[in-house]
Amino acid sequence: MIRTWQLVLGSAAAGLALSAAAVVTAGPWDSGQRKAERERAASRSQAGGADHGEARLPQAAPSAPAVLAGIGPVLPAGPGASGTPAAPAAPPAPAGDPAALAAALQPLLADPALGGLRTASVVDTASGAVLYESRQGEAMTPASTTKIATAAAVLAAVGPEHRISTTVVAGPGAGQIVLVGGGDPSLTARKKAPAGSGGSLVALAADTAQALKAANTTSVTLAYDDTLYSGPVVHPIGAENGNLAPVTALTADEGRPDDSVSGPVARSQNPSGDTAAAFAGLLRERGIKVTGGPARGKAPAGVAPLATTRSTPVGALVERMLTNSDNDIAEALARQTALASGQPASFEGAEKAVANKLAGLGLDLGGSRFADGSGLNRADKLSAGLLTRLLAKAADPAHPELRPVLTGLPVAGFSGTLRARNAGDSPAAGLVRAKTGTLTRVNALAGTAVSPSGRLLSFAFLASDTGNAQAAEKALDNLAAAVATTGEETSG
Repeated sequence: MIRTWQLVLGSAAAGLALSAAAVVTAGPWDSGQRKAERERAASRSQAGGADHGEARLPQAAPSAPAVLAGIGPVLPAGPGASGTPAAPAAPPAPAGDPAALAAALQPLLADPALGGLRTASVVDTASGAVLYESRQGEAMTPASTTKIATAAAVLAAVGPEHRISTTVVAGPGAGQIVLVGGGDPSLTARKKAPAGSGGSLVALAADTAQALKAANTTSVTLAYDDTLYSGPVVHPIGAENGNLAPVTALTADEGRPDDSVSGPVARSQNPSGDTAAAFAGLLRERGIKVTGGPARGKAPAGVAPLATTRSTPVGALVERMLTNSDNDIAEALARQTALASGQPASFEGAEKAVANKLAGLGLDLGGSRFADGSGLNRADKLSAGLLTRLLAKAADPAHPELRPVLTGLPVAGFSGTLRARNAGDSPAAGLVRAKTGTLTRVNALAGTAVSPSGRLLSFAFLASDTGNAQAAEKALDNLAAAVATTGEETSG
């Protein structure tokens, strides 16, 4: 019987422990889920994931969680205060007999709510031992669990500290300036920047106006350059789908016409032009006359910027993407992977780049396809086995750059798209962190759970041809809870 105080401690220490170890290995970041993990995770102030209905972002809490004993072998501490290397972690104990886990999972996996095809994989991240599998190599439509692959690929490509720049440069014509998009999905035009935003058009306009006035220029024409991305800007789901704006290199506030920060909403169909128009208005407020309307143009090569604003670090963008299932961030990060890999920043180029980066991590991608970064495309294909190996790779001390894949996962019963799942008195609340996946007749859940003995397990459950989405989600939650709560004996 798990008592209330044990559940709360488990929520903080087990479900959130990975971020504390990740700070040591990867360094602090100024926003994203790492900050959120010091915040109250049951807020009811904001809407959550774009393709998973209502969920809530956390609000401030008084203190950070402690680290659960038993995480050490998975994520060892970094150098001490003196700079000397920490003592090597003890080798992980061998994984226990998986019979108990199989006995718990098999009847749950047979739930008719999971539709005509369901697959499963559970892996001990420290030893790599497969504790349970069912058709784990069969590639299926993964829905938003695709974002786990997108996250790992971009972190491998550019690292968690990389920031994306939006700049203003002098244009080719007299008295012309060019606003140049770099693909920052956190760029905001709002005067009161929302939490988690990065680049600020307001600050960029202030810096640009200052530079222009220093050069005795108070009247300009404005062009905007969004040519960093290529190919179609509209996702195959269609322009009218509120889950994703047209994918351009210059978009403020995800093309949202209101004050929302997440969730479906009708988007601008010309986000680049709207962003440039907002920038022109900000310049005028600062005493710079902008003649005519902004026009699409091309910035000259090799010109030093007049002003620059930068995104929140990629690691924090990954965390926000995973916590809220943010499709706009996902597509932007897939294109950043393409740019870093020398591929065109398009759906096609991103597909190749993500596959190449994941293969470079030593992962078997047989049967996989990464048709987009968000998982909205039904052409995406991933297996449960690949998802658990990706999560285990993110827990590998040899890959600290991948740690935001784990720290960004929503916490069951507490944050993001899992706030209302395995919540309340569920014994899995706070012990499960996972990325949800939901399309019509497709449901998935992939993440990590801390076992009763303190071991970090990665799991993935994929289901297709599901009928009732709520019933399928409940069945997946039961599977995840079983992973977190089934006791196992450890040998050796």
